[in-house]
Amino acid sequence: MVKRTGPTNIYLRKLINLLKKEGKKNNSKFWLYIAELLSRPTRRRVEVNLSKLNKYTNDGDIVIVPGKLLGYGMVNKKITVAAWKYSLNAKEKLEKSGIKILTIEDLLKANPKGSNIKIII
Repeated sequence: MVKRTGPTNIYLRKLINLLKKEGKKNNSKFWLYIAELLSRPTRRRVEVNLSKLNKYTNDGDIVIVPGKLLGYGMVNKKITVAAWKYSLNAKEKLEKSGIKILTIEDLLKANPKGSNIKIII
């Protein structure tokens, strides 16, 4: 049996460590939960389509996807999105729609407590 070691991507490991550190520092369970979701094995990691964002968000929402954002569907709401990865098709559609695209690190800097952010899983 193979010992579980966590993600092998060095950037993902650094992001997880940063989220854990800031979550403990700011006493924010939100960022600790995001770190836990990103620590999952690849086959269990979150993948979300744009159609799901459109279904579960309202105008002005800040949304985080702790995984990959895929390009199936359209988003016709003015939201802010942060994700670990974006598919090429999803990024193009988001840019055409005028949606603000962030990295998780940028969102962490802007909102260290993690308040008023929706998690889309």
